[in-house]
Amino acid sequence: MSSLQKISSSVSGPGLLRSCFESSVLVLVLVVLVIVFGNLSERFWSVQKAVSIANQIPDLTMVAVGMTFVLIAGGIDLSVGSVLALCSATIGVLMMNYQWHPGFALLFAIGVGALCGACNGALSVWFGIPSFIVTLGMLEIARGAAYQVTDSQTVYLGSSLEWISVGGTWGVSPAAIVAITTVIVGQIILSRTLLGRYWVAIGNNEVAAKYSGIDPRPYRWVSFVILGCLCGVGSVMQCSQVSIADPNSAVGLELSAIAAAVIGGTSLLGGRGSVVQTFLGVLVIAVLQTGLASIGTTDPMKRIITGSVIVLAVVADVLRYRK
Repeated sequence: MSSLQKISSSVSGPGLLRSCFESSVLVLVLVVLVIVFGNLSERFWSVQKAVSIANQIPDLTMVAVGMTFVLIAGGIDLSVGSVLALCSATIGVLMMNYQWHPGFALLFAIGVGALCGACNGALSVWFGIPSFIVTLGMLEIARGAAYQVTDSQTVYLGSSLEWISVGGTWGVSPAAIVAITTVIVGQIILSRTLLGRYWVAIGNNEVAAKYSGIDPRPYRWVSFVILGCLCGVGSVMQCSQVSIADPNSAVGLELSAIAAAVIGGTSLLGGRGSVVQTFLGVLVIAVLQTGLASIGTTDPMKRIITGSVIVLAVVADVLRYRK
């Protein structure tokens, strides 16, 4: 049986059962967090709070979905926060300084994100440089470019993009609907297409994938490009939430995206992951941070608690791999 056939059988067999079990555990964790914070804070237990959380996570969701693809294919991207900030800066400058139509500015920003992802992927895949090093360099390059194009100033966008993050049907914003749709499409790509199965095969065992006739390079490169595009989409959502383009935005977003993926069961060693579970990981982080804020936890303590959860998730991932 070839490596790809083994991957396909695991998706429909024991792997599917394991995924369902892990998803159930994450849902249980979410329920426990909601109950705990609901009892500690009356303000937390409300439909309005749930809708507020849903409308606050679209940008992180977009980036976390793309990060899941990259991690499964055996890479990592530490530059996503800076790339998103650069895309946001691009939107602000094109709309305010050059009077571009918002639609064209948004498309151009997504293109900037795709270009950054393509550069990361090309250097990592075709030049054999570890993606950790490449994206660490891009982290500085993109952040510096964001400062350069905005002259280190915050660009105010007004209300032209607010409709994207304003509550629509049942109070849920268009951005949240797009994010949920992206999760569904991402899961279909990962589990029901050759591209997704190739990513899993490459992340599991790149040598075996090569012997099965799979050239890992173009598929791994595509995962970086998709992540770059989703960073661009995330920048649109973030700009619509705050009505500004800030070159200092999204600092630490890469850690949140990686944490959401790992909490959702995606392996840092590649070859295993689920987009749906990553989304559940995003919800865990969002509920945890919102709940801590609602009970008056100080910012340093929130960082300590959130960081501890991330470390525990990584430890659990390593233990699963060893087992």
